[in-house]
Amino acid sequence: MSIDEAVGEDLRSVADIDRLIHEPARLMILALLYVVESADFLFLMRQTGLTWGNLSSHLSKLEEAGYVQIEKEFVGKKPHTMLHLTDDGRAAFREYRQRMKQVLDDLPD
Repeated sequence: MSIDEAVGEDLRSVADIDRLIHEPARLMILALLYVVESADFLFLMRQTGLTWGNLSSHLSKLEEAGYVQIEKEFVGKKPHTMLHLTDDGRAAFREYRQRMKQVLDDLPD
């Protein structure tokens, strides 16, 4: 097998990764939520550097996929949004991480 064939086969597995997670902003969000039990919206906004609208848009996509659960409440008269990974989100992130490790580990030095 030639180097071109070996590299080609290894890189084809990149096509199988979860593209919803692979987008950099959503990857940051999921990575942060993976290591904490839950986080509020402002914490995620500060940690990711995303704007309110951008973060909200990405969270909506993750919620639609069933990866993130969003809980909204009022504290006093102010809205408070808490987020955490669902079991499906945790499993999807774990699988994404494993696939990316495999792709990178399989590349020749």
